[in-house]
Amino acid sequence: MKAAVLREQNKPMEIEDVEISKPGPREVLVRPVAMGVCHSDLHFLNGSYPYMLPTILGHESAGIVEAVGRDVTYVKKGDHVITCLSAFCGHCDKCLTGHMSLCSSPEVSRKAEEEPRISQGGQPVHQFLNLSSFAELMLIHEHALVKIREDMPMDRAALIGCSTTTGVGAVFHTAGVEPGTKVAVIGCGGVGLAAINGAAIAGAGQIIAVDMVDSKLELAKIMGATHTINAGKVDAVGEVIELTQGGCDYTFEAIGLKATAEQAFKMLGRGGVATVIGMIPIGTNIELHGVELLAEKKIQGSNMGSNRFRVDMPRFVDFYLNGKLHLDEVISKRIKLSDINDAMEALKTGQDARHVIMMD
Repeated sequence: MKAAVLREQNKPMEIEDVEISKPGPREVLVRPVAMGVCHSDLHFLNGSYPYMLPTILGHESAGIVEAVGRDVTYVKKGDHVITCLSAFCGHCDKCLTGHMSLCSSPEVSRKAEEEPRISQGGQPVHQFLNLSSFAELMLIHEHALVKIREDMPMDRAALIGCSTTTGVGAVFHTAGVEPGTKVAVIGCGGVGLAAINGAAIAGAGQIIAVDMVDSKLELAKIMGATHTINAGKVDAVGEVIELTQGGCDYTFEAIGLKATAEQAFKMLGRGGVATVIGMIPIGTNIELHGVELLAEKKIQGSNMGSNRFRVDMPRFVDFYLNGKLHLDEVISKRIKLSDINDAMEALKTGQDARHVIMMD
């Protein structure tokens, strides 16, 4: 099969021929139909998050089951599925206490002594986050996918595989936004827009979108933002404090920068909660004014929206088909796998929300 192989950080991926193994007892072979190009992929491409090389990036995808292993009963050939990097074992302490997105069990991957799922010339190609979506086929554990209804368009379904689940999940699960509350979201990329949409679905009374790109702030209004702030033109923290008359109940940082994480905390009112969704580079520390903790302000992280994706994703599909979840507007371009490097370059500018790769 053909795949976009990353051999060196900060270098373009090459479309190469690689070999894929046959499904093991609990594995599923999936033919991706659509794959979103996510900013998280860029973090691994540019080295801010290290990963074993060579690898095939990509983790936001939807496709059709091609074959299943002998012990798989959840899906069958022809089923439509969304993949998820939050592969879960189902029996560790995190899974059993309802925190499946924090499962780190090695059993969802193949053991080192086993044949690798992906190889080239007899040498392993490391699978990225149990998925490796930028390829013509994916071989994954059955606990890394969810079956969905067939009337869901695949390009929109792919977005649910990461950005929607991360943003909406952070609102619903990590923070638990309540109706009528005041919310600010910093960063209006795919994840930030999903958080805004999630806050609107949750019934937040005031939803403030913060970004430096006017076109993305316009998109934020479609998602449910009641106010927008261009942080390149005004003091975003001061504007939020003024608009909310004292600060937010909930803020969400969806960029992954020290400065914006600190701003999210500064935007809080008394008793407020800041949730950092963005991937802050390894080795970067954030600074908080300690006295503000006396106002019972909190800051926390969120991993993939604290999801229970087998439950959440089918619900998000229904939200989309019922008109509550706005995914059409998030897709900036539909491209081919051969355009992957151009899509990665576009991520660096921050001008577009989402490029989606469509397979022939």
